[in-house]
Formats: sequence, structure tokens, C-alpha cells
Amino acid sequence: MSLLTSAVSMTKAMVQIDSTDPGTYEKAMADWIEQQLSDLSNVLITRENVLPGRPNLMAEIPGPKHLPALVMICHMDTVVIGDGWTLPPFEAIEKDGKIYGRGACDMKSGLACCLSAFIMAARTLHASGQAPKRTLKLICSMDEEDFMRGSEACIRSGWVTSKDWVIDAEPTNGQIQMAHKGRTWYEIDVEGHTAHASTPWKGADAIAAMAEIISALRQDILNAPSHPDMGISTVTFGQITGGYRPYVVPDQCKLWIDMRLVPPLNTAKTTEFVQNAIHLAEEKVPGVKAAYTITGDRPPIEMDPDSPLLTELKKACHHVTGHQPEVSCFTGYTDTAVIAGQLDNQNCMSYGPGCLEAAHQPDEWVVIDDIIRCEKVYHQLISSNIL
Repeated sequence: MSLLTSAVSMTKAMVQIDSTDPGTYEKAMADWIEQQLSDLSNVLITRENVLPGRPNLMAEIPGPKHLPALVMICHMDTVVIGDGWTLPPFEAIEKDGKIYGRGACDMKSGLACCLSAFIMAARTLHASGQAPKRTLKLICSMDEEDFMRGSEACIRSGWVTSKDWVIDAEPTNGQIQMAHKGRTWYEIDVEGHTAHASTPWKGADAIAAMAEIISALRQDILNAPSHPDMGISTVTFGQITGGYRPYVVPDQCKLWIDMRLVPPLNTAKTTEFVQNAIHLAEEKVPGVKAAYTITGDRPPIEMDPDSPLLTELKKACHHVTGHQPEVSCFTGYTDTAVIAGQLDNQNCMSYGPGCLEAAHQPDEWVVIDDIIRCEKVYHQLISSNIL
């Protein structure tokens, strides 16, 4: 099998390994990847358990220390299977030019492209006896689909620095996606007092108060200014619990909120929104008390058109496809966004096979030609900057 088709077979092999999060997690995937790299004598392998049985894995071909490393970071975990499948989620069915299965799009096909390109570089350098122009790293991370503790551990361990060129292979539908909306999470708890539903004035309705909070926050986010590259800020009231029975005034309600923020909006400003919404609810529903907790705070990442990695990646895309790729915003939050936000690294971006609309869905799929295109782009990027 030629190296420029190996990503397709690797994708199928990876899809057949269950690495759901929560679920079986990443160990079997890390074992399989490490086995693919085991015969490369010029590659350094580092494995670090971030949580028990949940490793990060790094493969490295060391180059000059004074130059930024080229770092490909790809997560090994997938979301859970979920309901609604018509095809088996772990058999990597090939049909109509696509591969189907959990993780096919997000992001085992992208990981396969990076692994193929890394192996090509290692073999080429070994055969020539030459040193790489700059250090090349492949980082396989854990926990991206949850709290992103894998990328945070990579930062703590020094696997990636503020000067490195960092790219992930998330599904980007042929685009280079460089900017990221911020991601802020809140939990809000409202306490009220129970009473019989026939005499609600004797109680304090926690759910009614939460409804006031939701309405106020939704309006605040809708009224926030948009960003020329990232679009609008959004809010999702993803989960809510409360009450006991329909005939009892509820004495408690809990809400989980996901906000995706664009400048100039930030966590400090949305926290003011939350505080004002709580104050309003306590006024409108006498007797309730509300409190909030910030459980996630990821800053927005704006585009840097002067990024040298962006320049090199655009060249590689043009070489392979014959046209310039669109540069846009990634609507989710990725490992590279964590690195960009925590290290103030302006050379972090996403480029990978598939489209985000197919990710996390029943019968998740990726187009085979898309895998081959991205594999070629990564080969070209490495050929120009490493070999």
C-alpha cells in the first residue's frame, strides 16, 4: 500500500476501535497508534497518563531547537454512540464513497491523515540520513470531547510551546479554520419554597424564577454585537432540572448554560448578564434565591493573517488542490484553541477531512476522497517544512 492511500485504511482500522468518551476511552487507540510507530528508529515516543488508563501519546522527530516545531495534535476520543443508527457504529462500513462509523469524521480520519504524513516523514528522513529542518511532533490527545484535559496536560508537560506551529485535523469541509468562538459555561441554582399548587402564593416557584433568568440571558446574548469573522455570540440552555410533582410549587431548579462568545463579548461581561438576570428573577419571584458557578472559561481566538503556519498551509493546499482554501472560523472549540488561548500562540489552526455537520451524528460518515485530499496536503506541508 502506498503512503498516499494509507490514511483510508488507517481510518477504517481506527473506527473499529471503540474510544468513546465517556465509555471505553482512549487506551486501545493509543496502543494501536504506538504499534504503528514501533518500527521507526528515529522517532521518540512519550506516553503520559493524564487520568488512570487515559493517556496522551507523543511521537517526535527532533530537529533544531531554535526553530518552532511543527505540531500536529489530534484527539483519540469520540462522543458516545447515541441512538438512531442504521449502520453498525464500529465496523467502518464503506458505501457510496464514504466510510461510516463513530469517529469517522470527528476525528479518526483526520488523525489517520496526520499519522500517515508523520510516518512518511520518519521513513524518508531515515532513508536519506538527513536531519529534519525543524522538529516534527504528532500528539494524540485524550478528553477533547469532554473537558479537554489532554491538551491542557500537553501544555503543562511542555509538549507544545507558545512559539510552535500547531495544527489539528478536525473536520473543516476543505477550509482552514483559524478563529474560534470563546466557550463559557455556567451552572445556575435557584432555591424556592414548596407549597400546594392550589395556593402558590404560599411558596416561591424556583422554576418560574429560572424562566425569568433564561429569558433575560437570551435577550442579552441576542442583543450583543457580532464579529466580522466569527459572526454572533450564542447561548444554549442545554440542561435543566427542577420540581417534584405538577401539583407542588417547585423549591429548586438547576440550569446548565453553554455560551459561545465573540469579541467584544467575554466572560466578564456575560457574568454581569448572569448577575443582573438573577437580581431580576429574585425581584419578580419573591422568596427565591439564586447563585451561579462558572464551570468553563475558554477565550475567543481571533485570526492572525500574518501567521507563518497559515502561509505554509495555504501553499500546501494550493499545491494539492490547485486553488486557495477559504480561511474561516471554527464554530466549536478544539485542542488548538486551548493551546492558542492558554499560550497566546497565534499559529494554531484546524484543517481536516469531513464536515462538522456529520460529526456526533448517527451514521457518522466521511468522504474517502476528502481523506485522500487532506492526506496529500499534510504530506506536502511536511515535505516543504520538515524534509
